[in-house]
Amino acid sequence: MAFATVIGTTIEWYDFFLYASAAGLIFAQLFFQPAGPQIAILLSFASVGVSFLFRPLGAFLAGHFGDKIGRKAMLSITLILMGSATVLIGLLPTYEQIGVAAPVALILLRILQGLSTGGEWGGAVLMAVEHAPDGQRGRMGAFPQIGVPLGLLLASGMLALMTGVISPGDAFLEWGWRIPFLLSFVLIVVGIVVRRAVEESPVFTEIAARKEQTKTPILALFRKHWLLVILAALTFAGNNAAGYMTTGGYLQGYATLPVEDGGLVGMERTPVLLAVTGSAVVWLLATWFAGNLSDKIGRRNTYIIGWIAFLSTVFLLFPLVNTGNVWLLFLGLALFTIGNGLTYGQQAAYFTELFPASIRYSGVSITYALGAIMGGAFAPLISTWLVQTTGSSTSVSFYIAGMIVLAFIATLLLRDRTGIPLGPDHEAEQSVGQIYGIK
Repeated sequence: MAFATVIGTTIEWYDFFLYASAAGLIFAQLFFQPAGPQIAILLSFASVGVSFLFRPLGAFLAGHFGDKIGRKAMLSITLILMGSATVLIGLLPTYEQIGVAAPVALILLRILQGLSTGGEWGGAVLMAVEHAPDGQRGRMGAFPQIGVPLGLLLASGMLALMTGVISPGDAFLEWGWRIPFLLSFVLIVVGIVVRRAVEESPVFTEIAARKEQTKTPILALFRKHWLLVILAALTFAGNNAAGYMTTGGYLQGYATLPVEDGGLVGMERTPVLLAVTGSAVVWLLATWFAGNLSDKIGRRNTYIIGWIAFLSTVFLLFPLVNTGNVWLLFLGLALFTIGNGLTYGQQAAYFTELFPASIRYSGVSITYALGAIMGGAFAPLISTWLVQTTGSSTSVSFYIAGMIVLAFIATLLLRDRTGIPLGPDHEAEQSVGQIYGIK
């Protein structure tokens, strides 16, 4: 089970981060170049954010059917959708070849990625956490979580290989960037084979046997738990806004934008990608540690440690990046991703324990999608605009710090529900005192 959730989420997020990294590195040149260098990079990052707007739709659809027909079926559907969109991006003609149809098609395919991502995460974490033994939900829930940094590591590593070895220089812009996207076809086949062998969640199996599926899980979710959805989404928004400094391709674009085009650092692509790849390893380790730690000290206490770690490094990141030294760039990213992992590893178990079983797929998927819109959707675009407007990266640090503080407050307003029973026998109406931290 753990292996299946890691494989699936790694492939899903490899596809997602591959686009985000390419947006910061090359899509501005290949698809938006007529707008001019600075507007082109804004448009490129805007195309990253557009997909987030469709995550809720994917979450609504996957949540609705995941609560009615099961977690397993939806996981295969979302994986196929993501892989197909990614492969088609690798085959897409550029603006020079087909004009304005190129960026339009690119954005439409990115929207399909957003729909897929909106439904993927919820199903993967429920399969992991609902199968987990008591006292090990944080550890088991960390498996799909580490698929995210693994996806970043794989995407950045492939791009670094293409830019530095296989297709350096102009060859990367001509054809080399397509190879990592086309590789997704092989990964999807592997993912589907692995996931077909996984058994359905025991919690959903029990609900289905009793014929207790909710007819309209989304309506039930918002009628009874709308405030819970908002507060939980805010906890993820802080993590997502900060995390998308690296995963959203922003720092890749920021560090490599030539000085003559308005850049502040002007580094080469390959060393920057290697630094991001290395930081993904730190993120993975911190994520795994957080999931395990949350089983011992609780989800909320682990979050609090993570928010403090984030705030202590957010104003160090850009001064280290701005040196133009690849080792200091890696140091800044590594320190920053510790907080990223400490506020992410426990999230699977945390969200699962927040919602009743019959509406849980809808609850975790929609909350995750809304948090992504609040946090990471346009974080690279906002950050780029702030630097272009102020001429300094300090404004970006204040923006990210503000998002982290909001998430910290939302965390304090929710009670720690570590270890509560997850089955359908325990989803009686929850009182305010059981859910919220306000006594």
